[in-house]
Amino acid sequence: MKLSEIKQILPTLENVEFQLEDGTFVPEHFHVTEVGQIIKNFIDCGGVTRAENTVNFQLWNADDYEHRLKPGKLLHIIELSETKLNIGDHEIEVEYQSGTIGKFGLDFNGKNFVLTNKTTACLAQDACGIPSLAQVSESKSNSCAPGSGCC
Repeated sequence: MKLSEIKQILPTLENVEFQLEDGTFVPEHFHVTEVGQIIKNFIDCGGVTRAENTVNFQLWNADDYEHRLKPGKLLHIIELSETKLNIGDHEIEVEYQSGTIGKFGLDFNGKNFVLTNKTTACLAQDACGIPSLAQVSESKSNSCAPGSGCC
């Protein structure tokens, strides 16, 4: 979800609720302690330099049961970050701590914001020498067949 999308959704909500993909909810007394932009410059295993820009939200499970973040307040924090930090309209990444700090994507299911699981991947598959899953399956199905002489 991009920053512009959450800005369109927030005015339509009564409450801001986040849940994990497994259905468990972030406690309703959470705080958004950071809104920022992360600029990541890196080189992949194939030697290609790359750059990524993401908007970062950090959720903190506070023991402050008297306050609940309302949609208007979160929208104000976002707009303030755009003004003060010149944040662009990038994909949102959410930091949330359960057992350790996790990084999640963000989606909306029509009622709640959903922290989506992220995965790693090789960005230079054509250069790193690791065969694709299709190649591995094909080689396994063709190898060591009776009479092939491989065993």
